[in-house]
Amino acid sequence: MKRKEEERQLTKAEMEIMDILWTNASDKKTVDEPAGMTTHEIISCYPEPKPAYSTIATFLKILTNKGFIQSCKQEGGGKTFVFYPLISREEYTNRVMKEVKSTFFAGSFRSMLSYFAKQEEVSDEDLAEILTLIKEK
Repeated sequence: MKRKEEERQLTKAEMEIMDILWTNASDKKTVDEPAGMTTHEIISCYPEPKPAYSTIATFLKILTNKGFIQSCKQEGGGKTFVFYPLISREEYTNRVMKEVKSTFFAGSFRSMLSYFAKQEEVSDEDLAEILTLIKEK
């Protein structure tokens, strides 16, 4: 049974690739150079030792099948494909946080916020900022 798009989550390795695309592809948004990256450009963003081309290609195929990215042939690039994110970092973060709230906190924002406040050391500055954000909403 296929999972609904909202339920699809990224693995750690998939998230690394999406982070690269979100960070670097957005830097390339110009009229002459559309947002997107080739497999070699993605690999170049990794620290040494770089992952194998086939490893990244496999993850790009998985991300395409999951509906997180799309690809198209690069103009004048022969067999080279350019990969584009189909969802923004913010959209994905919102989706994951809604799922966390629903799954672990019965949909209660108050319970979720209370949990994090108790588990983490929250500075007075952070608390003041959170209160300001809540009041503005």
